[in-house]
Amino acid sequence: MKYQPPYTITSKIIHLIAQISESIGRLTALTQIQDSLKLRKANRIRTIQGSLAIEGNTLSTE
Repeated sequence: MKYQPPYTITSKIIHLIAQISESIGRLTALTQIQDSLKLRKANRIRTIQGSLAIEGNTLSTE
């Protein structure tokens, strides 16, 4: 006995699935870029604070 789903796969359904997949891909890429920028900023702050500490400055990372 072969299962027959209660719908038919049409070109419109395939097109909508493609749009959803593309949107998910864009969202994932944007999230990764934002995370990368946050890490870069945190590393820059730590580097500056470390350089200033070597010179005797008491500036904290906050």
